[in-house]
Amino acid sequence: MSDKSNKPPANAEFAKAQRANDAKKATADYETEAAAVRAKTARLKALRLARDAAAPKVTAAASGPKGKKKSKPGRLSDWLDGEAKEGRRS
Repeated sequence: MSDKSNKPPANAEFAKAQRANDAKKATADYETEAAAVRAKTARLKALRLARDAAAPKVTAAASGPKGKKKSKPGRLSDWLDGEAKEGRRS
């Protein structure tokens, strides 16, 4: 008969320790990357604010909005009356 060795529990403990070590390393990598992103975002925000402060302010044109003016939508009853007058609806 075969003797049960101590290998399976030792392997399980080693695997558990390895997973814990991998988790710590992954968390550290994640936190390092997040800190780098926050620093980059802060730097870019400072640059954008400095650029916006240095740029002259642009005011809206006094002539008013350009393009086609929007008309108010018609009523359904008016449309139906027009269709009936044109002979499309009887």
